[in-house]
Amino acid sequence: MVHNVTLIPGDGIGPEVAEATRRVLEATGVAFQWDVAEAGADIIAKYGTPLPDSVLDSVRQNKVALKGPITTPVGSGFRSVNVALRKELDLYACVRPCKTYPGVPSPYKNIDLVVIRENTEDLYAGIEFEQGTPEATKLIQLTAQAKRGTIREDSGISLKVISEAGSRRILRFAFEYVRAYGRKKVTAISKANILKFSDGLFLRVANEVAQEYLGIEFEDRLVDNMTMQLVKNPRQFDVIVAPNLYGDILSDLCAGLVGGLGVAPGANVGDEIAVFEPTHGSAPKYAGQNRANPMAMMLSGVMMLRYLGEKNGADRLEKAIADVIAEGRSLTHDMTTDSASAVGTIQVADAVIEKLAKGQRG
Repeated sequence: MVHNVTLIPGDGIGPEVAEATRRVLEATGVAFQWDVAEAGADIIAKYGTPLPDSVLDSVRQNKVALKGPITTPVGSGFRSVNVALRKELDLYACVRPCKTYPGVPSPYKNIDLVVIRENTEDLYAGIEFEQGTPEATKLIQLTAQAKRGTIREDSGISLKVISEAGSRRILRFAFEYVRAYGRKKVTAISKANILKFSDGLFLRVANEVAQEYLGIEFEDRLVDNMTMQLVKNPRQFDVIVAPNLYGDILSDLCAGLVGGLGVAPGANVGDEIAVFEPTHGSAPKYAGQNRANPMAMMLSGVMMLRYLGEKNGADRLEKAIADVIAEGRSLTHDMTTDSASAVGTIQVADAVIEKLAKGQRG
């Protein structure tokens, strides 16, 4: 079977890690028909936008995409392409596995967590009111009239929006993920003791959904306590489900537990469409230097293979990546303490392909 997949190389180091990942995926023997779609900061001059409609059309048609990192300007410039993709395609579940591989420098061993993050609501929904605008002034006045508190007139405002429908579907997604992948426990995250009408709603729905899955262990944690518990004893957790902002922060924390973003894959999933991408950013200062670590995107490719039902190819590719890491001879600078022995993006892909070939022969 040939899988039609949209390939979005991205910008910065994106094209390099995307090409390395394409090569190792094809080396598994799984057949792909790639539809290459350009997006990101590098194509604004060409299309007038970092996210042309043709990209969305391709993903909607193919239902599956593999995406390299795309630059998001800090504080100004265009809005995040990553957020726009999730909103336009209703990719409401962000799935980020965090797993230790022997050979990756890490303060912990035997970690195997999955952070599932609601992707479309909360503060990341992008409902904002710029300081000094008439809209911001109206909202400040409305808040005062409703006797909900005083907002300084020189404030910029971002709305935290959490709905019952959005909460219910991400929580059900988390429990179904546990079932599908043979896991055991769900931990729901909130700050419901303070944010009673938003996080409180999320926690209420979490408890309701847990009653639909009585065979799966369930608990809830406050987000501040959760950060401490993850550092003290991360192995007590399995699948963590959280609203958008908390999930983003906790997934980076969990990536740190297993050695960093260089081995942190991810997926953004909806009811019919899934986009697979590494957790790390575009690192534009390293673009074109053959220095970027492609393993997070390769592991995202492993997730994509499993999503496509290609379990054998997924298992073989993950083992090949793990074997390269354990061997320690073909690693980029961020994954080795001996910088003199570090190799480039292309060489990492070569090493993984060699392991795949040996595994096939053996």
